[in-house]
Amino acid sequence: MDFDPPDAVRPLLDRIEKFVANVVIPAELTVMQQGFAESTPLLNDLRAQCKAAKLWGPQLPHELGGLGLGLVEHGLVSERLGKTPIGHYVFGCQAPDAGNIEILHKFGTPEQKARWLEPLAHGEIRSCFSMTEPENPGSNPTLLSCRAVRSGDEYVIDGHKWFTSSADGAAFAIVMAVTNPDASPHSRASMIIVPTDAPGFERTRNIPIMGDTGSGYSSHSEIWYRDVHVPVANRLGPEGAGFLIAQERLGPGRIHHCMRWIGICERVFDTMCRHITRRKIDSEKTLATRQIAQAWVAEARAEIEAARLMVLHTAWTIEKKGFSAARDNVSLIKFFVANIMLQLIDRAIQLHGALGITSDTILAHYYVHERGARIYDGPDEVHKMAVAKRILARYA
Repeated sequence: MDFDPPDAVRPLLDRIEKFVANVVIPAELTVMQQGFAESTPLLNDLRAQCKAAKLWGPQLPHELGGLGLGLVEHGLVSERLGKTPIGHYVFGCQAPDAGNIEILHKFGTPEQKARWLEPLAHGEIRSCFSMTEPENPGSNPTLLSCRAVRSGDEYVIDGHKWFTSSADGAAFAIVMAVTNPDASPHSRASMIIVPTDAPGFERTRNIPIMGDTGSGYSSHSEIWYRDVHVPVANRLGPEGAGFLIAQERLGPGRIHHCMRWIGICERVFDTMCRHITRRKIDSEKTLATRQIAQAWVAEARAEIEAARLMVLHTAWTIEKKGFSAARDNVSLIKFFVANIMLQLIDRAIQLHGALGITSDTILAHYYVHERGARIYDGPDEVHKMAVAKRILARYA
């Protein structure tokens, strides 16, 4: 088992790291201050520079204009992009578009690919994924109220969704809706493409996240589907296959998230270490001379290294043995890496003192916008319960 990137990929990783440091990070403060929607011209320019440097779409297959990297290779890229909140967006591998591209590429019809996949992969449009409902627990996606009733060659969709990330400015949503209410729980729902300009699609608000409503790509919307008519041809895959298709994006999506979180850890770790080695606590000593600061630095370094190895091992297992063989690890990395990241952010803020809770560093942004890591894609408690049940069943 060798996680060392192939010789052909190492120069690419070096180029990406330099592009992030020299081009992307210098622009991040402007984007965060102005907002994503207001920074569209700047972000488009950064994306154009990324394409010109032949770094666009590391996860995309070659036929879609990407670099065609495997899961382990893209994991290494994702860590580097995670060092800035705009890294994945600039490189065209941001969620939820990355996951939507994967399922459109695998399950889309030629017509769906021509209309939605190609412009999405090229960064000409954005998309969103609409599944979570305020009335139902996100931890149990079999409990959906949104309905898509077939009427001739159309579906009529009615339902209430929220935390539809990046819906603000998206061209289309992939909606999870119940099409077969009498089927077994995992065969009831289908995925359906809904253009956001369809009559009855109502994006009522961007949900405030700890006071920040966000804009454009960096937002989470509440949406009502009121008597929305779309062709049956907009369905992805067979009717009732929504949960099966969702599994296709589950494993890779977790790898992408976790490696991005490790990139955040590295950025926060670097910020913390720079600060404590410069922050004087008296005329001679810095904060770095305090044992508690030293302990937190050592613990963070060990935890980041452990997290990286866990995620790369999971990615390697998915590539070599398939998702089923990596099922336990996919759950383990989700809660393990999220908790390491959030603990590190909190400790870095503590070591920065009052400065840490201001927006003069990147720390407050991460504290607000990454707390959801322990909730979305399944809360920690559900992952722990599920993986523990599978482990204990082997002893029964």
